[in-house]
Amino acid sequence: MTVYFTSDTHFGHGWALRFRARPFPSLAAMDEAMVERWNETVGHDDTVWHLGDFAVGRGPGFAAGFLARLQGRKHLILGNNDDAATASLPGWGSVGHYAEIEVDGTWLVLCHYPFRTWNGMYKGALNLHGHSHGKLAPMPKQADVGVDVWDFRPVTVAEILAGMKARRRAARA
Repeated sequence: MTVYFTSDTHFGHGWALRFRARPFPSLAAMDEAMVERWNETVGHDDTVWHLGDFAVGRGPGFAAGFLARLQGRKHLILGNNDDAATASLPGWGSVGHYAEIEVDGTWLVLCHYPFRTWNGMYKGALNLHGHSHGKLAPMPKQADVGVDVWDFRPVTVAEILAGMKARRRAARA
């Protein structure tokens, strides 16, 4: 079983298609591409933490349809666009505003929003977040797991750590 992280899919949200100039010809194409990339990446026995803004504005049936199509055991950390209907869908293993978990020996602090400080940040804990769609300069030990940053698919802790290492190398160059 592998644990993955993602955020800001914004299924059904036309604004998201225009935001950051997502490279899809239509909203339907964007939604379908994200489902395909998710399911190419995530297996049925894997776990995905979705850090908010799952689907927007088309009612619980619309969001439920996407949730059912996505592989893995899914947990939702609520974002500013997640309504009560989305939060109450039966496909979520858990729903909350914040979580602290350990994956592959790495302590993770999960929230939709990026923090300036977080529990354990001086003891090696990483802050994984969404919300900023790759537009916010990250702090050390912090990563935006939003789809706009990670080719519209969920990512593992190993991929996140490799991305952070590459970012540090690029900053030194």
